[in-house]
Amino acid sequence: MASRRLLLGAAVAAPLAAWLARPAEQGGPHDAYFERLSAALRQAGIAQARLVIDLPRLRANLAAIGAHRAKTGMPLRAVLKSLPSLPLMDELARAWDSPRVMAFNAAQLQQLLAARPEAQVLLGKPLPVAAAAQVLQALPPAIGAGIEWLVDTPERLAQYRELARQRSQVLRVNLELDIGLHRGGFENIDQLGAALRSLQGGSGPLRWSGFMGYDAHVGALPDALGMRAGAWDEALRRYRAAWAAAEAALGPQRREALTLNTAGSPTFRLHDGRGVANEVSVGSAALLPSDFEKPLLGDLRPAAFIATPVLKSWPEFRLPEGATWLSRLARAWDPNQARALAIHGGHWLARPVSPPGVAPSGLYGNSSNQQVMVASARIELKPDDYLFLRPQQSEALLLQFGELLVFDGERISAGWPVLPASA
Repeated sequence: MASRRLLLGAAVAAPLAAWLARPAEQGGPHDAYFERLSAALRQAGIAQARLVIDLPRLRANLAAIGAHRAKTGMPLRAVLKSLPSLPLMDELARAWDSPRVMAFNAAQLQQLLAARPEAQVLLGKPLPVAAAAQVLQALPPAIGAGIEWLVDTPERLAQYRELARQRSQVLRVNLELDIGLHRGGFENIDQLGAALRSLQGGSGPLRWSGFMGYDAHVGALPDALGMRAGAWDEALRRYRAAWAAAEAALGPQRREALTLNTAGSPTFRLHDGRGVANEVSVGSAALLPSDFEKPLLGDLRPAAFIATPVLKSWPEFRLPEGATWLSRLARAWDPNQARALAIHGGHWLARPVSPPGVAPSGLYGNSSNQQVMVASARIELKPDDYLFLRPQQSEALLLQFGELLVFDGERISAGWPVLPASA
């Protein structure tokens, strides 16, 4: 009898526990911020998916980031691939009082220097020598002479030396260091020393301009078991060893005369100016996409959102015929799948942020044309209302929506062109 009671209790408890484990309903209206943004978009007549930059938030983020220079003495280099719009890059240059830019592909490099010849450009990745040749062919020699080309191997160094000879033009080369990321660059000190000695004297077609050592892995590692601290110490050690190799090969060097670059948005605040590196790169942190929501950036605020109109709204979420029964189960299990919406566009590298209680339907599948979203019954969105999504990253996403809409806190006050799409 006792065992039967236990079995009966278990039979009742199991479904009850499962029911209690259902997702909580999260639906609600837009908050005051997104209501203001909706009103501004409606007033501007926005009727398709667009990317919005919140200008007051952007400027507040830039001021907070710029304080790092005052604290450490390390200038900031703006990352073009993360913020591929010249008016947006102009905001960074003004806020940080710096013409320094990091570029990552030939097309954007050429477009930047054609429009902003005063920019001081360091490549953030090594380009095929053919791409470098195309850029140099398109630009006046005086502008091309200022570019710092990133070189990661002895073989590429030889290619750039030959390019300089063919063009009878002196080229500046910055040597990429592997300081622990293991994504390329000089790691062997003897090999690095040989490369530096080949640049000795300054009489050949190449001039050594400095080092670039990227430490993104440090920000990605957990604090547990000393993993992050160990990677950080090793990154600093490797940079010091590279500097020692440079002075051994070329004699005493003045750090202030060279570009000794490091960091990125997740790690720039780890640098206090007492290491070898004398500048840090920052890009995405200016807009704070969700992938950059890190403790070190906790004082920054999201400053970019996708706004897209709702095209269709249904009181009940239903899958296509043949699987409709499954949508009944989904509605019963998850109150946030009670109803459905179709939005203008979709399948972006972004997550819904307002109103709460809306998400892409994992059952329906993704669409770049009309993404079906599931929503709580509390969601009152109707066609022509706006759904807002927060980008997970900025570099590719900013190129997908045409002109960036600039929100000044009350209205859409400007449109900023973006650079043509490029890889």
